[in-house]
Amino acid sequence: MIVDVSTFLPVEPSKVEAQLRTSRLLIHVASPLIKFLPYGDTQLPETWKEGTYWVSLRLLGFIPFGKQAVVISYPESPGGFSLRDDGHSMLIKKWDHRITIVPSGTGTLYRDYVAIEAGVLTVFVWAFAQLFYRHRQRRWRQLVASGFHYAAS
Repeated sequence: MIVDVSTFLPVEPSKVEAQLRTSRLLIHVASPLIKFLPYGDTQLPETWKEGTYWVSLRLLGFIPFGKQAVVISYPESPGGFSLRDDGHSMLIKKWDHRITIVPSGTGTLYRDYVAIEAGVLTVFVWAFAQLFYRHRQRRWRQLVASGFHYAAS
């Protein structure tokens, strides 16, 4: 199943891209619905490099929700920027999330596109993802409005 959600951010794409490349942004926009914690003795990088990062997930910040692979790559994106997380876990066989940003008027069109496969649980995971990505984009808009002051948004 597919989640496809877009929003306009009134800031230039280069600033959006700079934030997208950080794990700090992921932690911020996911909060408080999901908390991402490094799994094992690894740490999340300050800046995402291509590769696989294992995280423990906490629903609402405290309910254990398993571990997930965050698999980062930067595919080419004509006219913009793209970040891909081709994630997976024991529960979710496919969580292929592509973020794209493109210039749009006086700002940036930001898009989350996610293909999800979780067997018989797919419809439930998809329903949660619909909520989650709308929440993330709301947090993005708040962060941009605050001038990227993470504590204020």
